[in-house]
Amino acid sequence: MFKPSHLTDEAANILSGATDERVYFIQSKRWVAYPRAVQILEHLNKMLKHPRTTRMPSLIVYGDSGMGKSMLVDKFKADCAAGSAADSAPNRNKVLGVELSGRPTERRLFSQILAAVDAPHSPRAGIVDVERGTLNILREIGVQILVIDEIHNILAGSWREQRIVLNTLRFLSNELKVSLVCFGILEARDAINGDVQLARRLDAVTLPRWTADKEFEQLVLAIVRNLPLREPSVLTVKGLRRVLQLSGGVSSRIFRMLNDLAIQAIETGEERITDMSVETYKPISENEVAFQ
Repeated sequence: MFKPSHLTDEAANILSGATDERVYFIQSKRWVAYPRAVQILEHLNKMLKHPRTTRMPSLIVYGDSGMGKSMLVDKFKADCAAGSAADSAPNRNKVLGVELSGRPTERRLFSQILAAVDAPHSPRAGIVDVERGTLNILREIGVQILVIDEIHNILAGSWREQRIVLNTLRFLSNELKVSLVCFGILEARDAINGDVQLARRLDAVTLPRWTADKEFEQLVLAIVRNLPLREPSVLTVKGLRRVLQLSGGVSSRIFRMLNDLAIQAIETGEERITDMSVETYKPISENEVAFQ
């Protein structure tokens, strides 16, 4: 079967499908590889290969909401479960992801970890028992990397509560010899830096909003190659600048815009995204219009 050179294998495979199938594919959540994301995933894979020591390498990724932090978490966890991360055997438990939600406390953190591994626990148990149970379970299932998403929610607690939660994370890393990987918005930086010992072991990476550079062009190209359109989409500097202007440089808005334009191209028979279609694009959300 002939594969169009302007598409990835996955997008090409759906090209012969009905309109509804192609639209469904575009609207579905899927991984799109672009240089910045690949670089972070490579760093995470190196952490997974690191020998277990008392001071494990750890990472914190800062970025505005919508910059693709959660997508990176999902991709890394999926790779580990499939065995494609760090050339390892399949093991869905090597990477455990926890979303820090609500007012953070030591007990809530342990409860969220236990819930993430479907481990039953009594809300009446003492904190020492909850801690011991959490440690035993994480050792038993072989967790190597503990991912804390939405780490900025720690700011909902008092200064004392923030210190306790950060101390607990550092304790888990030391006790279990696991790497910590935290994701959050920039506002969490001050809270993290307040725990000097933890901050020193966390390599910091920032996902800034996109700007008009080569990396942004590579991102748009990667997205477009994953859209099942029969004709190649070629955007000039003018078209790229318009995409950047409308999206405000936020990854999720860029994906949404190009997905909408691809669906429009399928439904109209244009089968490609052009400078003209970008220029006439009207976001559904009034919040996106604010970036014009």
